[in-house]
Amino acid sequence: MNTNEFLEKIETELKISKASSHTIKNYLKSNKAFLNFTGKIPEQISEEDIKKYLAKISDKSPMSMILFLSAIKYSFLNILGRDPTLKIKRPRREKKIPIVLTKDEIKKLLSPIPNKKTKLMLSLTYACGFRVSELVNLKIKDIDFNEDTGHVRMGKGKKDRIFNIPQNLKKILIKQAEEQKELNQDYLFSGPNGKLSERNIQKLIKKAAFKAEIKKDIHPHTLRHSFATHLLENGVDIRKIQELLGHADLSTTQIYTHISGEQLKKVKSPFDSL
Repeated sequence: MNTNEFLEKIETELKISKASSHTIKNYLKSNKAFLNFTGKIPEQISEEDIKKYLAKISDKSPMSMILFLSAIKYSFLNILGRDPTLKIKRPRREKKIPIVLTKDEIKKLLSPIPNKKTKLMLSLTYACGFRVSELVNLKIKDIDFNEDTGHVRMGKGKKDRIFNIPQNLKKILIKQAEEQKELNQDYLFSGPNGKLSERNIQKLIKKAAFKAEIKKDIHPHTLRHSFATHLLENGVDIRKIQELLGHADLSTTQIYTHISGEQLKKVKSPFDSL
């Protein structure tokens, strides 16, 4: 089996398993780069070939190396029925503390945005802790204004979850939904070419951060991190935050216990009680 045939089979398997377009792109890219590096057909690949390639990309982040190993394991197991990565020790994940905006920085970011739709999209991302993919895929039919709730359908991990509609945004969200219905749009937000891309939102938040003169490296996910951190600072139970974020594992949510500065400020020194 040549490289192209192997890649086509991988793509077919990934599509059948309902993998995201992002996963499909990365897995195909990883396998192609690896096979081109070895110059071998898939059937000839050995554990030693993988180790040599890992040494080649060792200057990259641990996550890049872990992604590569996951891509190879999936492909060879599903296409050839064997796992050449089985005995290879995976690099440890870097435990980076996510960048978070303060509540004042959130106001500073959102207040001056002149475009009403842009302001609404970024406000909603923060207010509900959305991933950018969840925002662009949000459909009008998944929002119940009578119950003040909505559903994120098949979010990351293929897990549905409920979100609460912020009261301060309810009127403008109803208006946005009505305008979209008049345009025969299924999605709550769309552009001239239909559904918005994740890249659209990334550009909008970068532009807003630049105008607000916020020096932190801000991405759409920064708003999600800020949402979780601010809930924790407000005393919301971490298991409720886990559900609101759609985390399958509580340990993923617990990173926010390490970055809540306001919570730390409330801790009194034992010296003060002497």
